[in-house]
Amino acid sequence: MKVVFMGTPDFSVPVLEALVDAGHEVLCVYCQPPRPAGRGKKDRPSPVQAKAEELGLPVRFPKSLKGEAEQTEFAALEPDIAVVVAYGLILPQAVLDAPAKGCLNIHASLLPRWRGAAPIHRAIMAGDQETGVCIMQMEAGLDTGPVLLRKMVTIGAEETTAELHDRLSALGAGAIVEALANLDGLEPVSQPEEGVTYAKKIDKAEARVDWSKPAVEVDRLIRGLSPFPGAWCDVDGERLKLLRSRVVEGKGSAGQVLGGLRIACGDGAVEIMQAQRQGKRPMEAEELLRGFELPKRLS
Repeated sequence: MKVVFMGTPDFSVPVLEALVDAGHEVLCVYCQPPRPAGRGKKDRPSPVQAKAEELGLPVRFPKSLKGEAEQTEFAALEPDIAVVVAYGLILPQAVLDAPAKGCLNIHASLLPRWRGAAPIHRAIMAGDQETGVCIMQMEAGLDTGPVLLRKMVTIGAEETTAELHDRLSALGAGAIVEALANLDGLEPVSQPEEGVTYAKKIDKAEARVDWSKPAVEVDRLIRGLSPFPGAWCDVDGERLKLLRSRVVEGKGSAGQVLGGLRIACGDGAVEIMQAQRQGKRPMEAEELLRGFELPKRLS
């Protein structure tokens, strides 16, 4: 099948690789423009651009698809279908209508739950027991199109967003290959009105840990924001990023250090298993505590 691929971050890369491995003809890859990164703030290509160039595929990175020229250029590719995953730009109706079989989106949730920008983070932060990926026919609304295929996974009790991200990326890659192979036999299922939730973009203001909250909520926050932007707390004026945790038994006043990296919460306690000091690499708890003395209470 002649495919236009549209994606930008790491999450999208296994999908592009799967399409190529399955023998589809990728006519062109669309992604976000290179962004300044690193100490020198030099423009760095997105993970998808880097992979596309490695595979010898043509790449385009328009800042917008609203212009007539960009839409004409897209339509001139004459694709059978467009596959979209974490692209980052809104597709105007003219682009949605251009491929002969429309545009398919890979969304990392069980729609209609967690439409929007941060479905993986929000699923963990909300304490969901399961999530998955949906192959959805795109339309003008935000993740509102009918679903062609859905795959479900259970969220691990100590799983972080980074770990779930990688599992869902691989799941989505397999699902889109399956969907394209059986496209004519898949029946679109409209999303129900009931159960709609929105996964709003993560705000860095959410990242500071409030130890007065129950341990289960603190644990979900830490795992849900790991590795980015990273939940954090203040240790004698230094910001300590918390990357892995689990709920444990323990009682004390909120923020009290119960020993090691076990911290009392409003109800119960959490154990920090991995953390990162400012300017240093992530460390397991045992290593972190060597030469780093915690106060009696964290804030």
